Amino acid sequence: MNKVIYMDNNATTRVDPEVLEAMLPYFSDNYGNPSSMHTFGGMIGRSINEARAKIAGLIGAQPDELVFTSCGTESDSTAILSALQAFPEKRHVVTTRVEHPAVKNLCENIDTLTGHKHKATLLPVGNDGAIDLALYEESLTDETAIVSVMWANNETGVIFPIAEMAAIAKERGILFHTDAVQAVGKMPINLAELPIDFLSISGHKLHAPKGVGVLYVRKGTPFVPFMIGGHQEKGRRGGTENTASIVGLGKACELAAERMDDENSRVKELRDRLENRLLEAIPNSLLNGHKTQRLPNTTNISFEYVEGEAILLHLDRYNICASSGSACTSGSLEPSHVLRAMGVPFTAAHGSIRFSLSVFNTEKEVDFVLEKMPPLIASLRAMSPFWDEKK
Repeated sequence: MNKVIYMDNNATTRVDPEVLEAMLPYFSDNYGNPSSMHTFGGMIGRSINEARAKIAGLIGAQPDELVFTSCGTESDSTAILSALQAFPEKRHVVTTRVEHPAVKNLCENIDTLTGHKHKATLLPVGNDGAIDLALYEESLTDETAIVSVMWANNETGVIFPIAEMAAIAKERGILFHTDAVQAVGKMPINLAELPIDFLSISGHKLHAPKGVGVLYVRKGTPFVPFMIGGHQEKGRRGGTENTASIVGLGKACELAAERMDDENSRVKELRDRLENRLLEAIPNSLLNGHKTQRLPNTTNISFEYVEGEAILLHLDRYNICASSGSACTSGSLEPSHVLRAMGVPFTAAHGSIRFSLSVFNTEKEVDFVLEKMPPLIASLRAMSPFWDEKK
């Protein structure tokens, strides 16, 4: 098979052809500045508002609760740092050990970044990647300004009980942020019914382009801008809007709403077919993460006594794209911080592969991967001294 078989959709997604078509006029004919007073600029401003409404519709928000950003990372940093500035008397952040680096690295360094004024608690997870709600509640103090917990893990797909966690924070008067980059478009979200204060979205995770994101800010939530500049986004984020990408994200959210049933039926069936047959065909392989409480498109499997990087290099020869963890940490030879936090054995953590599917994947592609993986793992194990010792 010569075509690329792309199963790394938690890293990024292809731009949907319908999204690209919606964007193209804003690179040519519709090039006005949405802040301009003339009719031409006003037309662009209306296009941005239409996109804002589509995005809000997908997550059950009000359009004016959305702030356009450059990416999920900016949205995450804005939410956390805004809370710390809005409540200077509170100096504590709560998150988890399995967050995306966008949140984890910020929180781990919050002490030095804020002049040793703040501290963070990174909560552990169980072997299935789930969080202990009792331990979470115990971690909250009168000093806690904000909780930041991802809705769904990017490496394992494990879904956290965000509704319950947000409600607990609300009872304590603590702001709650969720990085929903992986969840939006794959599962129903209705922010009108949830006590969530901030939520992050990244366009390139749901078939929109890279370089555009959203921060949801619940109406009435104290907010301090991260990007200071002009009046754009009602003074909440300076900088001329990335109009084409915003329009694309609006279209992508519209399509995601239409395709959510497919995501949770056909795509899930493809994921299960791939996962179950790999686990059956390859000895000493194990699923990482909760069996049911996870995204419909994601499976993370460890193949003991082989290196994940070696597996990926061999898959690449067949034009199969997968991942050994977060794309943001792919330059590291260290095993995934997520799997380490879950207590996955060293011999398995190094050989973990994440397959993340999308609505564009097919049964034929899954079967091709199933054909190639068992002999690939067998050949790598034949060269592994650790496998010899195991035998």
